[in-house]
Amino acid sequence: MSGLLPRGGTIIGTTRTNPFRLEEGVERVLEHFRSEDLDALVAIGGEDTLGVAARLHAEHDFPVVGVPKTIDNDLSATDYTFGFDTAVFIATEAIDRLHTTAESHNRVMVVEVMGRHTGWIAVMSGIAGGADVILIPEQPISVDECCDDLRRRHDRGKDFSIVVVSEGYELGEDDAGAEDEVDQFGHVRLSARGVGDRLAKLIEERTGYETRVTVLGHVQRGGTPTPRDRILATRYGLKAADLVQEGRFGQMAALRGDSIVDVSLAEATAELKTVPPEWFHVAKAFFG
Repeated sequence: MSGLLPRGGTIIGTTRTNPFRLEEGVERVLEHFRSEDLDALVAIGGEDTLGVAARLHAEHDFPVVGVPKTIDNDLSATDYTFGFDTAVFIATEAIDRLHTTAESHNRVMVVEVMGRHTGWIAVMSGIAGGADVILIPEQPISVDECCDDLRRRHDRGKDFSIVVVSEGYELGEDDAGAEDEVDQFGHVRLSARGVGDRLAKLIEERTGYETRVTVLGHVQRGGTPTPRDRILATRYGLKAADLVQEGRFGQMAALRGDSIVDVSLAEATAELKTVPPEWFHVAKAFFG
């Protein structure tokens, strides 16, 4: 483990395979676990990874503990997941840079960030970067409302704007298209949807303002982690080791306030932690 702190990504490798969707997939997991003479498994991931871990524990009494690692910050049993702070930092830096070209060329800049079901990255980076409109799945304002906010801003003499949109934001009637491809966890592959590109075209058509789009994509997932993420990951890892040592399986390390505690994997994966209205109201105060 020496030297891992400044490295991002999954060092030991990862997969999008869901053993519960494969024929004899779970049996193979259990067989390999026994054949390698392992004592415990630490599952590091988000709703999909930890959902599989919770089910393995519930149905097979599998000796597993969880660590919440996802840039989406959408696990309800913890205040923050690690990876999220780094993604927000990268998105905020990108928004800061786009302000320059937006103001220079009197353009609307649409910034598409990650966030399938939740808009945590969009809201946090949008607030930090001074976005003029933020579109997230939890608070689906229409494209027309977005355009109205941009017009009001332009009427006040501001000839440029920044719009931040989560990749999972639905465009409503403008979102119709071909049937979407899904992965083994039943999630639509959003990369082909291009919500940012379609939103930019709609804004330009309805307002007449020159509009460009930047899709940050996997840039948000790589690079050097922030100090906050490094510290949080270290604390989670120590808690996971303690849970294994104590034989307290079926639990996940979690952040509550400033304390690292443990919660059940069942609780952690019961529902997604979505952006609450009060957070969106903070962002919306600066729209237009």
